[in-house]
Amino acid sequence: MPLPSRRPAAVATAAFLLAAALLTAVPIGAATPVLESTLDNGLRVLLLEDRRSPIVSVQVWYRVGSRNERPGATGLAHFLEHMMFKGTPTYGKGEFARLVEGNGGRDNAFTTQDSTTYFVNIAADKVEDILRLEADRMRNLLLDPKEIDSERQVVMEERRMRTEDNPDGLLAEELMSTAFSAHPYQWPVIGWMADIARINPVELRAFYDLYYRPNNAVLVVVGDFAAPALLERVRVLFGLIPRGPEPPAVTALEPPARAERRVTLRSPSAPLPGLALTWLVPNHRSADAPALEVLETVLSGGRAARLHRRLVQEQRLALDADADYSYGSLDPNLFWLSGRPARGVSVEALERALLEELERVKTEPVTDEELERAKNQIEASFVWGQDSIYSRASALGRFELMSSWRLLDQFVPLIRAVTAADLQRVARAYFPPDRKTVGILLPESDSPAAGK
Repeated sequence: MPLPSRRPAAVATAAFLLAAALLTAVPIGAATPVLESTLDNGLRVLLLEDRRSPIVSVQVWYRVGSRNERPGATGLAHFLEHMMFKGTPTYGKGEFARLVEGNGGRDNAFTTQDSTTYFVNIAADKVEDILRLEADRMRNLLLDPKEIDSERQVVMEERRMRTEDNPDGLLAEELMSTAFSAHPYQWPVIGWMADIARINPVELRAFYDLYYRPNNAVLVVVGDFAAPALLERVRVLFGLIPRGPEPPAVTALEPPARAERRVTLRSPSAPLPGLALTWLVPNHRSADAPALEVLETVLSGGRAARLHRRLVQEQRLALDADADYSYGSLDPNLFWLSGRPARGVSVEALERALLEELERVKTEPVTDEELERAKNQIEASFVWGQDSIYSRASALGRFELMSSWRLLDQFVPLIRAVTAADLQRVARAYFPPDRKTVGILLPESDSPAAGK
């Protein structure tokens, strides 16, 4: 099961499903109206007809991720994601997947800092069957203690593979836990190994009972169906599920950094040094978010972008260089710069070069060509998304969790309105060199000048 996390390419090996959902969204307008409803039990329902192919994407987005956990009980959201495939009294272990795969469909799930999502892509005439399965496991999960112990080993192995035996993942984890001091974004989505080892059936059941309720979920269906008729079936299948208590709000706020923070990690499995710089920045709720999104693309949107062109191609200081921004994060998150130094280049030299590129943005307006190219790239991603019902459904779900699916129509106009002066302003406001968090990855036997 995918476990995406928002990390720059130089310190991660997995693609970000949520970022893909965000940037492959299709603007939803009057020509393709969304039928929206909130059931009496609080379930949000978004239905979008797309009749081009006889398929549907059914997605259930639960408003629970690692940000809803607490110290000593990390990893619960991701562990529960695994257990959601272990059966109910009606549909036993593995039967959900067998029913989906037996009808030519594909199902999976992913957990993030902010949410847990389950999706099925399948032939349109099977949509009611899938809705019945999702309604059943929303409240009737078995959570057998033997299955929990068995799946614990799977989750622990997943953590070893993705983090403890993966130097890039380990650096990202160490950097997140250093960059955040008060907010739950500081712990890993998969959880700390000690917590995974001690998760018990009682707390897993309590977590399920609190968060897996219709009033904490968004059901999205996109594809070949008649929306009014399908909404009635949704009412029948989900409407009798009882509303639960409102989950406690996450009120933690990360205070502004007072000084630079650094972490250096040595790993015997690291083939090359790596570097990541991060700053705490606003999320989509800020008027500065579109400018930060454009700045990310100006810096790292392809081979013509600044970081690759200047640091990799021209100066030959880096093997790769990237930027990343969590536009859709529910709370303020990190803006990343990252890279791997070229042979003969020290980590310190690459750090200076990355900071110099940020300083250039502060002091020199980006060119009209760069700005237009970045905007075109972001808008093109929206257009490409119309070929995928999965991406359309994912965008609806992601934006609904952020605030409202209606924000989809505003995203591209906000991007188009960004100016070169906006990029200078946000760069000056959010990237002071003495407030960054720096993560350095070194092969175990190397010195800080490990690029040599």
